Amino acid sequence: MASRKIIVTFDDYTRLSALLADKMMGMIADRKLLRDLASELQHAEVIESSKVPGNVVTMNSIVVLTEIGSGETDRYTLVYPEDANIAEGRLSVFAPVGTAILGYRVGDLVRWNVPSGTIELRIDAVTYQPERDAMTA
Repeated sequence: MASRKIIVTFDDYTRLSALLADKMMGMIADRKLLRDLASELQHAEVIESSKVPGNVVTMNSIVVLTEIGSGETDRYTLVYPEDANIAEGRLSVFAPVGTAILGYRVGDLVRWNVPSGTIELRIDAVTYQPERDAMTA
């Protein structure tokens, strides 16, 4: 996990907190990952959607990530678990990388433990952010 405080919208915080409290979710999701996300949320700066900076990864943002070790670049939409489909680039916030990037900014380096070890990702771009793009539409 990274050590910087993440930024989360009030709406995302509320919905994610409810999912974390759902007993069924605790039975089907990785418990360590749920604890990691809960810890991130506990230390997050929670703000109104209209005040979130445009370079922050929020739920339903489309992000471009580079894995530092390999230089591999991927593009994902960060989604709630029920909308996840990795084949279509929709990454669950309950996946290790999804939890890792939530609330961080373009340019941030994020370290996260995944089953194969530790990875370091750079957030290269937020090409779509619902809060930012709703303001310009």
